[in-house]
Amino acid sequence: MNTAAQTSFAALLRLLRYARGFRRRIVFATFYSIMNKLFDVMPEILIGIAIDVVVRQKDSFVAAIGIPDPKWQLGFLGALTLFVWIFESVFEYLLLISWRNLAQDLQHEMRLDAYEHVQRLDLAYFEDRSTGNLVTILNDDVNQLERFLNGGANDLIQVVTTVVVVGAVFFAISPMIATIAFTPIPLIVIGAFYFQRRAQPLYAEVRERVGNLGSRLSANVSGITTIKSFATERFEAERIRQDSASYVDANRKAIAISSAFIPVIRMAILAGFVATFLLGGWMTLEGTLNVGAYGVLVFLTQRLLWPLTRIAETVDLYERAMASSRRILDLIETPVEFRQVNFAYATGEKVLHDIDLTIEAGSTIAFVGQTGSGKSTLIKLLLRFYQPDSGRVLVDDQPIEAVSLDSLRRKIGLVSQDVFLFQGTIAENIAYGSPDATLEKIKAVAESAEATEFIDRLPQGYDTVVGERGQKLSGGQRQRLSIARALMKHPPILILDEATSAVDNDTEAAIQRSLERIGTLVIAHRLSTIVNADRIYVMDKGRIVESGRHGDLLERDGIYAALWSVQTGRQKVS
Repeated sequence: MNTAAQTSFAALLRLLRYARGFRRRIVFATFYSIMNKLFDVMPEILIGIAIDVVVRQKDSFVAAIGIPDPKWQLGFLGALTLFVWIFESVFEYLLLISWRNLAQDLQHEMRLDAYEHVQRLDLAYFEDRSTGNLVTILNDDVNQLERFLNGGANDLIQVVTTVVVVGAVFFAISPMIATIAFTPIPLIVIGAFYFQRRAQPLYAEVRERVGNLGSRLSANVSGITTIKSFATERFEAERIRQDSASYVDANRKAIAISSAFIPVIRMAILAGFVATFLLGGWMTLEGTLNVGAYGVLVFLTQRLLWPLTRIAETVDLYERAMASSRRILDLIETPVEFRQVNFAYATGEKVLHDIDLTIEAGSTIAFVGQTGSGKSTLIKLLLRFYQPDSGRVLVDDQPIEAVSLDSLRRKIGLVSQDVFLFQGTIAENIAYGSPDATLEKIKAVAESAEATEFIDRLPQGYDTVVGERGQKLSGGQRQRLSIARALMKHPPILILDEATSAVDNDTEAAIQRSLERIGTLVIAHRLSTIVNADRIYVMDKGRIVESGRHGDLLERDGIYAALWSVQTGRQKVS
């Protein structure tokens, strides 16, 4: 077996291991496919037997089993034909409904498993991968597998069944003709493996190209405002054209291989059919083969060989499905781990150094400093997006690694500067994560976030649809909804990461007053937003270099005072 075949077979084994919960359904679907094919080849055998009845009459095969009258023989064959067609139709229905429902349920479970697994992955995983490519795996690759299960799996099973059943009949009637008729099959198999070896890397490239295209489309749709503001529509359209053309080119190469395979198969089939047709006819003329048997062989040769013309299409579906399966299962099997992260810049400089601080419950703590000073890294450690190289992070005197991730993150409300709202109503976005919340509770947290004023002005109020990513709302409105959403959790710890940068000073002051009873961590660039904080920590190059209240830090005439002077234009305290 060549490397490509081994790779595809390994992917198939991985898929079967994953689908172990569906094994009973797979077995039944396979059984229905086999039974359907058994009844499907029987009409050709019955035609040959009918010819034998017409030619030999009382000496026919049917007469030998106890029905001497030729008319009754034909009546018996007619009844048998009706029986065969009914059962073929029944198993056709069963195999179609079984494989198609199996395809739907398996793709549904794979998509959910992959998505749920993605949510558990370390953030570092996403830093090296595009969103569009992940979406392509979760959607397009899963659909590709579904297309194979809908029809390709049944085709493969039935081809094997046909070869076994027809081969048994052939060798029973005439081993010599059977040997000649089956001669093209090795050629077809060799051609299939050759095609598979050539096609496997091409289909892997197709999946990669479609992932790149999906990534580009996703990024451009998300950034449509920026594209319009820079008048780069033509530039982005050209980049989409190039990615799309690259995908088309990869597909064209795969199509060229599969298209070339079909004519080769047809010529091999023609050779087998002509050999059976001529050799069987000569043997019948010589009296060494009866007419009925000759009819069976001719009809079964066509039944055996012509379906093989579809093997290229089936292998095409199989290769595409296995390429997609590898991508899906690689994603599902990505280890979920929080590695010992060395917080360092590309130059090797550590992000955090000897951080030692205590945050009292119910207090408002602010972190300020230049970009890259380590403020956001502290928040990532608290949320266990990463683990520290050394030292410990404790919540309520308990190491956070001793607390389940779900429990930890449910106790923390995060409101970031880059607000993400989901497609849906204002009420649905506020209640996100709390689906059982009542409208009264939704209104209460909206009031705490100073959001009721603008919500009440909207024509549909809390039933107003915000649009994708909240595009129908202003930046300040989105931030207030984000704060309300975080408050809905009643978190003991609330983290505001530049979360009030898009609201006016009066609204910000009102929001701060509403948050006084919650332990709040604030990352701030605009210092005016944290003048009332219980304690302010000034960070520089990964270290806490100053701490205190606003007035105390101004009197020290250090880094904080310098930042305050730059932002307000006021002279530093002397």
